Amino acid sequence: MTTTTWHKRTSSANLAVFTGWVLALAFVSWAFQVMTQDTIWAFVSDAPAQFADIGSRMLPPAWGFINELWLPLWETLNIATLGTLIGTAIAIPVAFLAARNTTPSVRFVRPVALLAIVASRSINSLIWALLLVAILGPGVLAGIIAIALRSVGFIGKLIYEAIEEIDPAQTEALASTGASPAQVMAWGVVPQIAPTLAGVSVFRWDINIRESTVLGLVGAGGIGVKLEAALGTLAWPKVTLLLLVILATVIVSEWVTAQVRRKLI
Repeated sequence: MTTTTWHKRTSSANLAVFTGWVLALAFVSWAFQVMTQDTIWAFVSDAPAQFADIGSRMLPPAWGFINELWLPLWETLNIATLGTLIGTAIAIPVAFLAARNTTPSVRFVRPVALLAIVASRSINSLIWALLLVAILGPGVLAGIIAIALRSVGFIGKLIYEAIEEIDPAQTEALASTGASPAQVMAWGVVPQIAPTLAGVSVFRWDINIRESTVLGLVGAGGIGVKLEAALGTLAWPKVTLLLLVILATVIVSEWVTAQVRRKLI
């Protein structure tokens, strides 16, 4: 009776794995050198001392500054909320045009809708805000449109995927009764994707709250304007207060989102 010795890999496989690890480590080493070639290591070594110095200047927070933050905070919430609503209103028809089972043309209309979704997702809201501030001027309007344009791709992608995953039996049953395409859409497709739409919209609103807080750094309104001014004047106690307010806002929005999603799901 012969015995067989089992190995996890053959010798050639082990050599291939070892070679792969060596190449990966060489690539990481090369990438690190490229990324740090302009680094001034004297600044890096001095960073702990600088951090401790700035940290000591940031405390205590400038609590007397709080009354000047309510209006910018309200603007930030409005930017996120209105941007989400506008983005959702645009994303819904785009999603129906992008889904294979609802688009009027798989060859022509669907690629255009998918391009719109990809373009929206590819450009960060901060970049949208930079472009819109240059076009519309600084202010809340630029921030709202920037958030809306960014939201279209996120919401549109998830919704069109949900549309493609619906149960076709329901739509076929409606169509067999003589229902029009609009009726099939309204009573066969929309009810199936409604929970997903609601959940995705609320989740995107939570993300937009966070993104809206920094749009003011480029002039798009909100509490970021105050943050940019405090950083520019080295008013570190005000920066601390602003960061605390932003943190509290994000925590509250997280809690609200969790409650709403729990009710919807």
